[in-house]
Amino acid sequence: MEIGRSSLGRPFRIRRAMPLVILIGASGSGKTTIARAIQDRHAESVDVFYFDRVGVPSVEQMIAEYGSAEGWQRAMTIAWMIKLAQPVKSGGRVLFEGQTRVSFLADGASAAGGFSYLPVLVDCDDETRSKRLTVDREQAELATEDMMNWARYLRCEARRSRCEILDTSSLSLDESISYVMAKLR
Repeated sequence: MEIGRSSLGRPFRIRRAMPLVILIGASGSGKTTIARAIQDRHAESVDVFYFDRVGVPSVEQMIAEYGSAEGWQRAMTIAWMIKLAQPVKSGGRVLFEGQTRVSFLADGASAAGGFSYLPVLVDCDDETRSKRLTVDREQAELATEDMMNWARYLRCEARRSRCEILDTSSLSLDESISYVMAKLR
């Protein structure tokens, strides 16, 4: 068992296989595509939740209500982890996906009374991310240097936290699904 640290410096355990797998990553990494495919193919055995279902307010609203975009992201991650605690503690297999930080997940698990989960950074190289955002998703406005920097930040945090990294740059969707499903067993 490995130890990671929350944003408040609290230690948390990272196990390799468990009922809650959390896919994090920057836009274009493949995390939502993987989660949707698992929901379509394994709905009878895995509950899938999406961070963005809470709605994403404007940056101005985030700052007004939470002090910063980071403050909003942390607060929403904690709220999600509290919500996810019930199906996890009831023995269900749960997949959660969204753009958040590994340290915020630990804060949320702690706020929910503590439970085990496996964070997996879904990542890809910048060229692949840019192609997915501009060509596949037709969202060229997301293929910015800021997004590439966010991806690099998440990659560094994942490495520091010893979080698993799933590089989807050259994997098929089926290979990515198999990887995640193996972690949920």
